[in-house]
Amino acid sequence: MLSSKQLRDRRTNRVRAQIKRRSGTRPRLSVFRSSKHIYAQVIDDVQGVTLAAASTVDSNLKSKLAKGADKAAAIEVGKLIAERAVAAGVKEVVFDRGGYIYHGRVKALADAARENGLAF
Repeated sequence: MLSSKQLRDRRTNRVRAQIKRRSGTRPRLSVFRSSKHIYAQVIDDVQGVTLAAASTVDSNLKSKLAKGADKAAAIEVGKLIAERAVAAGVKEVVFDRGGYIYHGRVKALADAARENGLAF
């Protein structure tokens, strides 16, 4: 029997394979959530570099948030990653939910990023 981590890794690889087939040259907006924080990165897989990153661990967000693991925190991270990506010249991305269900914090982050200038 597979552990929950192994199952999540399988889902992550399956989602990432679909993204690579469909993305073309667009960078991907990758999301990682833990029990205490949420992280987002805009990654250019062709060059292998991170173009923009934001998380609840960032010093300017950490002071504003009561918790790092709720929808309000995910919304703030979504806004920040969109601002940083647009500043880096990225307007269109592919959303990589990373094996997580598109619900709750992951959906809140995606919606906030869309509202602040990212298209996916």
